[in-house]
Formats: sequence, structure tokens, C-alpha cells
Amino acid sequence: MPKDKKTKEAVKPVKKAVKTEKPVKKISKKADKTPSEQVIENVPSEEKRAVIEDFQVKPGDTGSPEVQVALLSKRIEKLVSHLKENPSDNHSRRGLLGIVSKRRRLLNYLEKKDNARYKTVVKKVGLSK
Repeated sequence: MPKDKKTKEAVKPVKKAVKTEKPVKKISKKADKTPSEQVIENVPSEEKRAVIEDFQVKPGDTGSPEVQVALLSKRIEKLVSHLKENPSDNHSRRGLLGIVSKRRRLLNYLEKKDNARYKTVVKKVGLSK
């Protein structure tokens, strides 16, 4: 005797929704940290600090085009040496191209704004232009 479709559905047990409590993640806020802990997070490495000190225009300067070009050049040197050891690392190669183009844009800006500063940065960094 064939069973009807309706009877099959009626026979199935009904699943009850069970709520499970997930652990609550605590979101770290700056207010939770003391001022000295907040400063520690933003301190550059010794190598980066040395580059900033060499190229800064005035004390405390970290955003001038000269400093940015110097930091990008340092990152480019590291990535080039990495790619020599790992020639098939295409993700890093793409990142390198982005860094090179950002440095080129900064140098173009600096050349338009102040040609003397541009020439000193190019000479100091060791670029061929």
C-alpha cells in the first residue's frame, strides 16, 4: 500500500530551535588603556626611526614627501631582496609595483613643488633620475 505524501510529512519530527549562547568578545577601547600604553603601539622600529631622522625637514616630521619617499625606498629595497629569493611570489611583486608607483607620484609632486628639494632627495636616496 503506497504511503501518501501528506502522511510522510506528518510523521517527521518537528525540530525545535535551540538557542546557544556564544561567548561575548570584549572589544578593546582606547579608554581602557593608559596613555603610556597608547603611545607604545605607535612607536616606529629603530630602522624606521633612523630613516625618519635622516630625512625629516624639521623635528617631529614624519609626513613630508622626503620622509615618505625614503621610507618607501627602504620598503622597496626589502621587497626586491625578498623577490630575488622568491621569484614566484606574485602577491609581493604586485605590492612592490604599488609601492614604486606611490613613490613615483610623491617624487613627481615634489619636483613640481620644489625642484631643489626633489634633487636633494633623489641624490640622498640614491635614485638614478
